[in-house]
Amino acid sequence: MTSKERFKIATRAMLSDVFDSDSIDEGLAFSLDIIMGALEGEAGAYWMLSAKRDRIFPVSSKCPADITNMSMRIGTGIAGAVVSSQESVLIPDSSSSIITPLPEDYLGLNAVSVICVPIVNNKEVIGCLEIVNKKDGSLFTAEDVEMCEHLANLSTITMDDKGFFDIAEEKKDILISITDLKKDYENGETKLHVLKGLNLNIYKNEFLVILGESGCGKSTLMNIIGGMDTLTSGHVSIEGRDISHLSEHDLTEYRRDYLGFVFQSYNLMPNLTALENIRYIAELVDHPMRPEDAIAKVNLTSKADFYPGQMSGGQQQRVSIARAIVKNPRLILADEPTAALDYQTSIEVLSVIEDVVKNNGTTIVMITHNPQIAKMADRVVTLRNGVVANIKRNLEPVSATDLVW
Repeated sequence: MTSKERFKIATRAMLSDVFDSDSIDEGLAFSLDIIMGALEGEAGAYWMLSAKRDRIFPVSSKCPADITNMSMRIGTGIAGAVVSSQESVLIPDSSSSIITPLPEDYLGLNAVSVICVPIVNNKEVIGCLEIVNKKDGSLFTAEDVEMCEHLANLSTITMDDKGFFDIAEEKKDILISITDLKKDYENGETKLHVLKGLNLNIYKNEFLVILGESGCGKSTLMNIIGGMDTLTSGHVSIEGRDISHLSEHDLTEYRRDYLGFVFQSYNLMPNLTALENIRYIAELVDHPMRPEDAIAKVNLTSKADFYPGQMSGGQQQRVSIARAIVKNPRLILADEPTAALDYQTSIEVLSVIEDVVKNNGTTIVMITHNPQIAKMADRVVTLRNGVVANIKRNLEPVSATDLVW
């Protein structure tokens, strides 16, 4: 396919998908997909100017590294220089460029060829778009830069349409750091590679949603973070403590002290009342919330003496959430918590999760197949073939009560 053909296809896609998007962040994510496809890019990122106009930081990225918490001063680095000069940059071959040396691990890649173009809204530079390496190993050309500029200009129209606003740069402390995570499963003489060098940071007091097709590694990643499965290689650390190779005893303590779990199937003990289910978990830890406070948190005080079989699915799931938060965990892992629920009940459960993140200071990582739920999250991570395919920061997270599907 020629460059002109790719440009025409990308333009049509931009005019449909991007302009039909509900929000700026969704539009930027769509446009990044389209532009990288047109340029056959290996990695890319949208960098936006902070509200103070002194730094830029990524709001949407498709690269092997998690660059969410990165930022750079205006005038420094390739992206910072483009925002400062307001002129596009082409590094056709980093090995012979005067702007070398590039960092060895640039956006998680060995950067060979780079395009970076300014993003202009109402005649004001508000950020830049950066594309690194062609998938086929060839080098970017001036024609590619021109295509990138045209498509980037189209993407800014959605900002005008949705109403662009100043974005506050938000630095967060890392709770969990995952580096080059690999997981293989033996199946007779064959080896199944599920996670293939995944890199991701999870931040304190963050609502993170993980999306991806079946078999992409979502559940495997969740199980490793949750200490329910072991990794093949790489590192997972929580608050600086490496948990990659803990003993069974230490893993049990880790699950007990750090984590709360919310499962699709509720996993309540049928012979205990709602309050007894919560109290049972509270007795396992040193500094729990009062069980009565936990059940009140999910608005089920009136059902405290009911057994699971006497409650609806949504009520049982809310008890499951209360059971998770009663430990005052640093992290809650939620695996498809609304998959078995109808729309209205799902909204009730998601409203509780929203409240926990906002008012309890708890980090929640949720697996879901429902992309609408992802609109609630602070960040959305999409996995593909065992690695992080892209990360999108929601600039305006949607409240649970505003979700529609």
